[in-house]
Amino acid sequence: MTAEALDRRPLGGVETAVALLGAAFAQRGHDFEAWFEGEPTPLPATADLVVAARVPRLFARLPVGRRVLWLHNPARYLRKPRHLWPLLKARPVLVTLGESHAATLPRFLPGPRQRIPLAVAPPFDEPAPERAPPAPVAIFASNPLRGLDWLLDLWEREILPALPAAELHCYSGAATYGGDTRLAERAAPVLARAAATPGVRLMPPVPRAELRARMLEARAMLYRGDAGETFCLALAEAQAAGLPCVVTDLGAVRERIADGRTGLVARDDAGFAAGALSLLADDARWLAQHRAALARGPGPSWDDVAAGFEALAA
Repeated sequence: MTAEALDRRPLGGVETAVALLGAAFAQRGHDFEAWFEGEPTPLPATADLVVAARVPRLFARLPVGRRVLWLHNPARYLRKPRHLWPLLKARPVLVTLGESHAATLPRFLPGPRQRIPLAVAPPFDEPAPERAPPAPVAIFASNPLRGLDWLLDLWEREILPALPAAELHCYSGAATYGGDTRLAERAAPVLARAAATPGVRLMPPVPRAELRARMLEARAMLYRGDAGETFCLALAEAQAAGLPCVVTDLGAVRERIADGRTGLVARDDAGFAAGALSLLADDARWLAQHRAALARGPGPSWDDVAAGFEALAA
């Protein structure tokens, strides 16, 4: 997996993070080697820093060195014996992505803990232009199993009747499932419903450069969030593009929004619908939140993320 893959096809969040961290390490002058479970690639005996993504058992196959478990999912699964015993043996530094993610770590786990947030992928790290209020087009750009069915309910019941000119563009599908037919089958009815819902246009997931171009033409991102969300790069990318967002208080998504300034963290369905309608119809409110999102900028860079990991090797 390389950073160049970001330009060729849509990738999941973990794939994106691994590719960009590797590229940042290389730019900082390090030798970086990525290994995926099941590959026959020979590995060196030792390394200054050994990072395993999500799965503690990987340490048994990886070189000897300062060990880091880079967590991307809610960490409660580490209680299970098949994960706990390899973790107790390796005793890595446990890296989480933020406050709500860190709260999912079982308290009894040994070893130091560190929070290192993700950074946005190119081209979202480039400054976005200020723009005039666009047409009332909202975007959904996430896994369809993460609240799209709920959003379609709210769209049909509350949002579209109040603003018939509005459109919801869904960049969502099974392309980022990596061939997982089980997930694709679960998502199929939701995607079929989206394709048939008035005011909704269903598009396949697209590479980030194209997605950014669509965000620069849109009015808001609408995303309920999910209890399993530990960072949400899609929201971070939308905010970096100056796109106000409406979310709920699920998982880590509230951490990506400056509530009331660059979007809204809704407390209930009615609040979500009202917030969406306000951004889609009120030019003054949209422009204020658009400017506030641009002023925040894209946040930490992948060079900053790599520096955080470097410090763990000291």
